[in-house]
Amino acid sequence: MKTKLSNEELASLCYELACLQHSAPINGTDLENMAKEGDPDGLLTSMGAQMNQIYEPGEEARNSLSAAMRDSGAFPTYASELVKVAEGTGNEAKTLDELSSYYASRARLNHRIRSALLYPAVMLVLMLVVIGVLLVKVLPIFDDVYASLGGRLTGVAGGLLTLGRWIDGVMPVLWVLLVVLVLFAGAFSLSDSFRSKVLSGWRRSYGDKGVSRVLNNAHVTQALAMVLATGDNEMLRLIPNLLDSEAAKVRCQKCLSRLDDQEGQPADLADALREGGFLSARQCRLLKVSTRSGTSYSLSGERDSLSPMKRISMELHQEAEDALDALMSRVEPALVLVCSVLVGLILLSVMLPLMHIMAAIG
Repeated sequence: MKTKLSNEELASLCYELACLQHSAPINGTDLENMAKEGDPDGLLTSMGAQMNQIYEPGEEARNSLSAAMRDSGAFPTYASELVKVAEGTGNEAKTLDELSSYYASRARLNHRIRSALLYPAVMLVLMLVVIGVLLVKVLPIFDDVYASLGGRLTGVAGGLLTLGRWIDGVMPVLWVLLVVLVLFAGAFSLSDSFRSKVLSGWRRSYGDKGVSRVLNNAHVTQALAMVLATGDNEMLRLIPNLLDSEAAKVRCQKCLSRLDDQEGQPADLADALREGGFLSARQCRLLKVSTRSGTSYSLSGERDSLSPMKRISMELHQEAEDALDALMSRVEPALVLVCSVLVGLILLSVMLPLMHIMAAIG
């Protein structure tokens, strides 16, 4: 089984397949020709061979694009199932193009999240290094100066000096911890399985709060826009699988279950999404107005740019990006302020008594 493709790879490959599908239905030869341009993992080669294979009567035919995507193990179930539905409606090119946009937006948001986390982390490390150097290397020099003048560091400065000496004494342990931290960061960056295990605990507690909740809402509404375009409501059951947070999955499943009332008749989509916390009152009103005015939820035809669900999805993605920017605008000044206050406190606790001593001597 192939390794799961990343969001960037999924976006690129789905777009290439959409371009091919626009000109003519995709066959195995098309995929094999694509593989000649570059196929390091052999994914396109194996998919093309499967689509070109001749199956015996009674044997399950697996030469469709959706079957090749499913059997490769490199595509999410949601993608292969959505393409399967599109093959029945003749809308493969549009579906592949929407999948490309979906995974491209997820890749872009993931990149923004990594950038939002990396910069404060680097600033925090640099802040700790600067404070550590002041405590371990600079304060002992001032202590020697005080000793030569017949005094000693007391009060806050004395306490900081004691802390610096303690840090210097446990420096071997700190170096070991630093090596472990570096190894952990390397494994977290390079190993998908290790990263998934580490993030699973965090997602159970915080995966559907704050900015993460906005991101989940954006993913769900974008997936809904694609599913509603196919006209196959059975695909709704796959949407919770797109979410990483268990809390978000439960919230999505409860929301989708509300689409059927006790008599089995479809409930109002806008109300279900609002009660599930996926839409605001304004966005809920937009869906209701579009329903009453006869505007279709479908993304097909000339109404693509006017699709209410697609418009809401774009708004939520922008809201998620704005939330990340707002978080960064609060974290960065806070780190700079804390670092400046701590460094100033250390220096002032040493310099002020020294100034009094020098004034008395002079």
